[in-house]
Amino acid sequence: MPLDPQLAAILALTNNAPPLSAGTIQSARTGFRFMTVDLRDPATKDAVRSVEDTTYPAAEGDRPARVFRPDVDGPVATILFAHGGAFIMGDIDTHDDHGRLLCKETGSVVVSIDYRLAPEFPFPAGHDDAAAALRHVFATVDALGGDPNRIAVAGDSAGANLVASAAIMARDEGLPLAAQLLFYPPTDFVDEHPSRQEMAEGYFLTQADMDWIGEQVEFADLDRSDPRASLLHHPDLTGVAPAVIGTAEFDPLRDEGEAYAAALEKAGVRVILRRCDGLIHGFVGFTHLSAAADTATRLLCADLLELLG
Repeated sequence: MPLDPQLAAILALTNNAPPLSAGTIQSARTGFRFMTVDLRDPATKDAVRSVEDTTYPAAEGDRPARVFRPDVDGPVATILFAHGGAFIMGDIDTHDDHGRLLCKETGSVVVSIDYRLAPEFPFPAGHDDAAAALRHVFATVDALGGDPNRIAVAGDSAGANLVASAAIMARDEGLPLAAQLLFYPPTDFVDEHPSRQEMAEGYFLTQADMDWIGEQVEFADLDRSDPRASLLHHPDLTGVAPAVIGTAEFDPLRDEGEAYAAALEKAGVRVILRRCDGLIHGFVGFTHLSAAADTATRLLCADLLELLG
């Protein structure tokens, strides 16, 4: 179907902006924060019962976290959320709206985490932090949501990659993860997928951006097929938690996200896959500007609720 008209209007503005590669890491981070925090109208944020800033014991020292609690009584599900930002940008402030939306739509406690970013902290620093955060959620679930049988992970873009890797860790360590929600996850740093070429320019996340990001992430020290990052190259996905995977029609990462859904299904994992027509990479961050993005995001949250029971 055609590109969502409301998102097309946004792209008309962003496509005229300088590419990421024209600046520095700091300018990219500043611009990302400007788009996600400074331009956001507080009135559009989803209301939740409470918000608490705290910390969690990450792989190498405590890191910030933000806990969103729903207006629901009794034991509830707990969701660990990891923000996007191409492994080099973002924090709990840039994705405050994501945590609130997840909390409200699922009636769950959401623990949104800050993790170490490249290039200051190359792979696998962020993956190690996400894994540590999930272990912490399991260890403290009584004080968080209270229902040890309904612990899930969620993430968008780079964050989806991190929590999907953490979900495999949970399988390996015998942690009973109930579900995972992956918004447009990158899953393959080895092979080229057709959507990367089809949507190489003009759809928010460009091939030039991804090439520049890859340089900043410093993959030189990483075997790109390492299954912690290239999830599609993991030799065994059996027994991984059931997954909701949302891809976007006009996203260069679309095909690898859908390929990961197919790989999970082949391994016997229950998967709910939705290709969100007319949408672009990062659409969860545009729910306040696009009715189609808002509808798709809340539908994916409902899918997660189905898996949580």
